[in-house]
Amino acid sequence: MAGNIESPLLIRNENGFSPSDEDQYDVPSNRIHSNGDSIYDVNNGFGSNHQILEGQGTPYHAITRRHKQYKTWELNYQEAAIYLQEGENNDKYSTHPRDFNALPAYKIAHKKIFYALDLFAALLVMGLAACERPAVPFLTLPVGVHGSLELFGLLILALELGIRMKWLGFRTFIKHKRTLIKSCTLIIVFIETIVVIIRQHNHFRVTRSLRPLFLIDTYYCRGVRRTFRQILQSMPPIIDMLLLLLFFMLIFSILGFYLFSGIHGDAYFATLQDSFISLFVLLTTANYPDVMMPAYASSRYYSIFYIIYLSLELYFIMNLFLAVVYDTFSNLEKTKVKKLFFHKRLGCQHAFRLLVTKEDNKSIKLKHFLGMMKHLRPKKSRRDGYLVFKMLNMGTSGALTLEEFHKIYEAIDLQWMLKSDENIIWSSHFKYPFNRIFRCIHSFVKWKWFKRFIYFAIASNFLIILVETIQISVTIEADRHKITDRENWASVASTVYVCIYIVEAILKILGKGPAVYFTSGWDLFDFVVTGTSVIGLLGEFFDDSFYFIIVLRPFKLLRLFKVKERYRDVLGTLFVLFTRLISLAIVIILVYYFFAIIGMEMFLHTNLRNCCKNTSVEAYYKYSNDSTNQMYYYLNNFDNILESGVTLFELTVVNNWFIIMEGYAHHIGEWSRVYFMLFYIVMMVVMNIVVAFILEQFLFRMQYNRKMEVKDIEGKVLIKN
Repeated sequence: MAGNIESPLLIRNENGFSPSDEDQYDVPSNRIHSNGDSIYDVNNGFGSNHQILEGQGTPYHAITRRHKQYKTWELNYQEAAIYLQEGENNDKYSTHPRDFNALPAYKIAHKKIFYALDLFAALLVMGLAACERPAVPFLTLPVGVHGSLELFGLLILALELGIRMKWLGFRTFIKHKRTLIKSCTLIIVFIETIVVIIRQHNHFRVTRSLRPLFLIDTYYCRGVRRTFRQILQSMPPIIDMLLLLLFFMLIFSILGFYLFSGIHGDAYFATLQDSFISLFVLLTTANYPDVMMPAYASSRYYSIFYIIYLSLELYFIMNLFLAVVYDTFSNLEKTKVKKLFFHKRLGCQHAFRLLVTKEDNKSIKLKHFLGMMKHLRPKKSRRDGYLVFKMLNMGTSGALTLEEFHKIYEAIDLQWMLKSDENIIWSSHFKYPFNRIFRCIHSFVKWKWFKRFIYFAIASNFLIILVETIQISVTIEADRHKITDRENWASVASTVYVCIYIVEAILKILGKGPAVYFTSGWDLFDFVVTGTSVIGLLGEFFDDSFYFIIVLRPFKLLRLFKVKERYRDVLGTLFVLFTRLISLAIVIILVYYFFAIIGMEMFLHTNLRNCCKNTSVEAYYKYSNDSTNQMYYYLNNFDNILESGVTLFELTVVNNWFIIMEGYAHHIGEWSRVYFMLFYIVMMVVMNIVVAFILEQFLFRMQYNRKMEVKDIEGKVLIKN
């Protein structure tokens, strides 16, 4: 495998691999920054004021020369790794450390502990929304306490910005848009926090809605940041479609006002404002056919107005809107992939210039590649680094050319195994007779009839649970003892099936080995479902206070996804895209947070009980001691961050959302409708982008799986060497 590759380095010191005596003439090429300024001088080193004394034969000068060359190479390795990391993380190269003095600050700011501290501070500041006015009852904190906690979190965020300014420089710092926005937001929130602590009282703080910016800027929310960026980049064509949608809505509002304002009892079109609001709600179908019935009672021909409006707005323009969103999002995805490809190549080129020598500036030697790898992937072994080099090196020179080096991102995180280990199971090195026993277990769990038996058990378990639930649901109160008998029988059946699943899990762990079992997507999925089934079974043996655990029993039926290939594709795609879907979910949560803060400041302590007298929504807010005639809409409030989230979710689902809007409009004022309508438009855009993303990624994944014949849940290809 190493026929045309130079031997790995054998000399180590406490800092890693150092050049051997034969390498003392490996002088790095000049390092030129992207703006043309020379940052390192080959002769002086990075930040050194002493010249390398070439031609001096004394041992002192030889050692000094070798030491300075080693120091220069170490700096080159570090900066080359930084360039590759910037390419991998899609960071701008303009934010690259400007000189040697900026390198310590850069390394501190890019440590995982610092990433975690930054994330903690952002989550702390955001989480205080549950402790401040209006607070969740059991989380309420005094003003001084939550004010001090907020100040503590803001100081951590300020520290991160200070370190960032240290390695960016002031000029680059203020030119970096995301950093500048974060700094301005931090200053505003910091001043407000000081005012709150001094006054010991919470004032109108709508700027709290800007706190998600701190979370978006963290390292661990890169996916969320990219999603937000794509949403903002998608806005121009989306806004055009929204304007078209609202334009036609306004045209029909004017027409509806002239047609229906004179109809007795039709309050939906009494004014132009009522007409526009009614048609806006009609677009969501939440008030259909109620909005049509007064006009329809006057003349059957008036239904033509609603049919044309819904056909145009709901079924044509809204679907066209989704198509525009999908097309825009797809193009942005392709553009992003293209830009990221060239961004990575540029990072490779910067790193390449740091790893070549004066004697050979066309290729990278193994020792310099390994020196860079220990900074780029510190946890990777020397063997892994050598295998990556071997995979990239397609020529016979024993060194990497630039074209070969461009492929480093494809190879750097590959997992390697020996071909000879392909058929070796974990128990092969056990002593006799245990190796034979475990090999038999391994063969048994791989046996097709064992798999078919498990599938049969899952299917029969599904039928038993279904029949049992139907029988219980139709049993009358007089036959309650029959329910008890069925429950006892069902508990026995459930116990049998759970035992089968436990035995299956144990056999697979013993046969495949824990390392293989717990790194396989489907096996891990089976283990989680089996564990959930065990918890549900144990819950059945406790008293009624634990009865809610029994609802976990049907979760074992999720294993049916494995029976049909189509279901495996769906679930496998879900697992593969899980990280991106989490990013989209966080985006939605942050949008909720933004509107929840604004809603709490606008509608705090609004009591909707028995409101909206003499209106069409009066019955929804009726409150009395008789709970049978209540619809409980008065519970939809903005009294704290959690209840605000529930209210916003109800608005997102759309069904009867206008009733909540009408309640606040009658109690607070007509201007409050702007909040609810704006929230609907924003969520419509976001949810359409979510749909576009799922369609794009799912179709791509399905096509990829078919082309590459990938069957496993992770969709990974194993490269063996």
